[in-house]
Amino acid sequence: MSVAPAEVDLPRIEDESVPDRPWVTIVWNDPVNLMSYVTYVFEHVFGYPRPKAEKLMLDVHHKGKAVVASGTREAMERNVEILHGYGLWATVRQDT
Repeated sequence: MSVAPAEVDLPRIEDESVPDRPWVTIVWNDPVNLMSYVTYVFEHVFGYPRPKAEKLMLDVHHKGKAVVASGTREAMERNVEILHGYGLWATVRQDT
């Protein structure tokens, strides 16, 4: 007696396409670092002009977090490592 193979519906690749979403570096508020220090880090690490660095720092302070960079996962992971070296609380995630 022979058994016929079961039919299997394999997903088509075009059905699974997901648009590229960049990764982001997020800096979170903490009770330790001074606002002037956070501004300095943003200027020094990312090369942001003072007004942009201050705006991001104020977002961290008032909103609890700020997205400070976006790009490849590897680049954002490097950013997080660097920011941790400066004592800032930072994480990486894929942008929504």
